[in-house]
Amino acid sequence: MVRVQREAFDAAAELRAFTAAAPGAGATAMFIGSVRGENEGRPISAMTLEHYPGMTEAALAGIEAEASRRWPIERTLIIHRYGCLAPGEDIVLVITSAVHRHAAFAACEFLMDWLKTKAPFWKFEESDAGSDWVEAKASDDEAAAAWD
Repeated sequence: MVRVQREAFDAAAELRAFTAAAPGAGATAMFIGSVRGENEGRPISAMTLEHYPGMTEAALAGIEAEASRRWPIERTLIIHRYGCLAPGEDIVLVITSAVHRHAAFAACEFLMDWLKTKAPFWKFEESDAGSDWVEAKASDDEAAAAWD
């Protein structure tokens, strides 16, 4: 399941609902990504995430389908926020479940690695020193390429 939303999410409530809907799973893995208070030593006061509605959901659904093709996972949940977020606010939640932990862990990590590089989101950071678009990082590209 994929959700792209402006509103904050409650990770604990999402996890409870997720596990209740997958009673046969023996393993659940979860990742939460949050807005950092700094980037490369520069304090961040806000981050705005932009996306193209429809295109973004389709890209995330494709990434989710690829994870399901690669591992025997029972369920997935991807929630990604957009809009203006403050440091400490959660941006993304990924939850996977499987019969065994290896598949749950691997699928969760894969989803995040591909989401970081293949999902059409754009980040704009604001600070007292100025504002700028966040450039793609070579380390994210390397992590995603490792799954090829």
